[in-house]
Amino acid sequence: MNGTIQIRRAQPIDAEALTALTLASKNHWNYGTPQIAIWRDELSISSDYIRQNAVYKLQLDVDLVGFYAYEHLKTRAVKLNFLFVAPRYIGHGYGGLLLNDFLKRVKGTVATKILLDADPHAQAFYAKYGFKVVGQLPSSIPGRTLPIMQLELEE
Repeated sequence: MNGTIQIRRAQPIDAEALTALTLASKNHWNYGTPQIAIWRDELSISSDYIRQNAVYKLQLDVDLVGFYAYEHLKTRAVKLNFLFVAPRYIGHGYGGLLLNDFLKRVKGTVATKILLDADPHAQAFYAKYGFKVVGQLPSSIPGRTLPIMQLELEE
């Protein structure tokens, strides 16, 4: 992690770069072009989405390394909708930097828990931070489910 690391709010102009990073990161797990094409809409980040939600990007000098996005739900819960790291930076601790930054932002709000729908490849990552599987969500891939994970926040 040499260089200057900054985590700051994403701007609407970042939408295209964040979408490209998301698609590349998801494909890191060898889902293949046809499956990524099926997920393209749900993995796309629009400028409106950035305006309406909390989206934070991590940069190493001028390189976009990763980002996360979340929303407050009406149930005193926060939903982590996205957390992605560019493929060349996966496995170097940047996902942990992003998740810890997210956790710091959420603690101290009215939220009592965090929810997320994890890619099966990311389940162990979230479990290291205390997230527990509380359900399963059907995937668009036949016979596969996504773990719904939750972290209870201390009052």
